[in-house]
Amino acid sequence: MAARQIFNPEGFKNIETDGKITGFQFQYKAQYYRGFTLSIVHEIKVNVDGTDYAREDISMTVNGETFTLDQMLTVVDSDYRWEFGEFATVNVKKEGGLAKGSHHITTVTTIVPSYMPFPNVSTAEADFVIE
Repeated sequence: MAARQIFNPEGFKNIETDGKITGFQFQYKAQYYRGFTLSIVHEIKVNVDGTDYAREDISMTVNGETFTLDQMLTVVDSDYRWEFGEFATVNVKKEGGLAKGSHHITTVTTIVPSYMPFPNVSTAEADFVIE
């Protein structure tokens, strides 16, 4: 059986705002057996090519709305869920974005469901290309 694809290979892009490249984004799936509200996402760590990105520079877009990681802790509205099997978009502020070409990403996501006595920490890695 083939492994479930975590990263969307077409979801890696630089972010352009008012004609300037202000960061990059990627799409990936939650590594959990069900969907959940954003409030249980306590951390998303992003490392690209050996560079760690600061928590305050990371946000997530779900259903057309973007939330910082701190804001996500307060989102209990069921309209903003990270559903099982669906890609969520993670945005990372980085002036100039990523250079064109090949890169390697590692993410570490920590979710804390209220019904579990411990956090769920999952790591994912992939090689990707910025065109």
